[in-house]
Amino acid sequence: MTATHGPLAPAATDPLAAAAIGVLRGNDRGEWTRPSPRLYPHQWSWDAAVVAVGWAHLDPARAVTELRSLLRGQWAGGMIPHIVFDDCVAFGAYEPRPRTWATAGLSPAGVATSGICQPPLHAVALARVRATAAARGGATAAGVDAAVVELYPRLAAWHRWLHRARDPRGTGLVTILHPWESGLDNSPRWDAALAAVAVDAAATGERRPDLDHVADPAERPSEGDYRRYHTLVRVLVEAGYDQDRALRAHPFRMVDVLFTAILAAADDALADLSVVAGRPGAAAGHRADADRGRRGLESCWDPDRAACLDRDLVAGGRPVAADTIAGFAPLVAGCDADRAAALAARLAGPSWAGAPGLRWPVPPTVAVDDPAFDPRSYWRGPSWPVVTWLLWWSLGRAGLGREAEALRSAALAQLRDTGCCEYVDPVAGEPLGSPAQSWTAAVALDWLAHQPQP
Repeated sequence: MTATHGPLAPAATDPLAAAAIGVLRGNDRGEWTRPSPRLYPHQWSWDAAVVAVGWAHLDPARAVTELRSLLRGQWAGGMIPHIVFDDCVAFGAYEPRPRTWATAGLSPAGVATSGICQPPLHAVALARVRATAAARGGATAAGVDAAVVELYPRLAAWHRWLHRARDPRGTGLVTILHPWESGLDNSPRWDAALAAVAVDAAATGERRPDLDHVADPAERPSEGDYRRYHTLVRVLVEAGYDQDRALRAHPFRMVDVLFTAILAAADDALADLSVVAGRPGAAAGHRADADRGRRGLESCWDPDRAACLDRDLVAGGRPVAADTIAGFAPLVAGCDADRAAALAARLAGPSWAGAPGLRWPVPPTVAVDDPAFDPRSYWRGPSWPVVTWLLWWSLGRAGLGREAEALRSAALAQLRDTGCCEYVDPVAGEPLGSPAQSWTAAVALDWLAHQPQP
């Protein structure tokens, strides 16, 4: 797939481009971007990575600022928390609020953060920002390269923390301690493990502001799930966020294959960035980390299902049978050509993007023939443009240009019909969640900037 890589002009005449630019600018807080105007009023970790990719097409320096702003919340040990709170917004506008996380003394002085993390897309994002800036050349490209020198050590520390704190045995597989860490909060992947968590009554009771921003509460995680989410936070707080202790005894410990895959892809990106940062000697170590992650995913491969499966470590490593978008993890990680082609064919097949009855040939987040499929419930079936973007990028990286372009074309058709919403009912074609989601706007701009040339 040959594509243009030039930045979109702010006055772009394409209606989707104009809408996406309006969303980013409307959510812009100067140095960081709200994921949405009301539902998500703070800075989220992997949202910020994707948002930076979008900003790069308007202003690469602003894209770098997005990542730099997120890193103001990085803990001394290297972890990037999943939320950096905006102290200009009433903390009650989102729950749990900082006092619930009790991270004072762990987060940087004067910065309120959560105590868990999210998928590490940041190195991938910085590499893509650099590629966009390189197309402009001159001072723009030089400025981003200077930022790589600055940011590389921070991202390297983040990756080291993940490899040491969440994979201390060197299996290549990342363990998460909360469904929120996956980014796919209420996916069927977590149902059995979450149901086994005993609810702590003292960890619940806060009103849920998220229900004020959707038409139907059934679109959001259930009340029972939220009680368990809070319970898991309370257990981590009581343990002082001791990672070793949590990996031994926390009531929710899941090998997350999609998180692992994103880390492997990010390790590859970090290897390239290390050279730009003047540290070429580090590249081999990052490549080795990526290869270890890919080998770890091989141990989670189910040949009968042709999918990669998470494992419930609390249940002795039991594989999770739910057929979700995480099954395509090897494609995201960068697997061999044969497996990539097979996964691409499955992605386009009758359980996924090629399912009869879908409004567009865009994959849902759960296979349509899985018993848990629900086209309207958050991560239990709706299609998410950001996930489609991740798969599109992965197909292109695997050299599957035709498949990548087909997915990009379908995704743009979806966005032209639904706007920059958070997620979409793939059957009815109805936009759901926030109507002005920043990372959806960002991927729209990235797709539009990669128009194929004859």
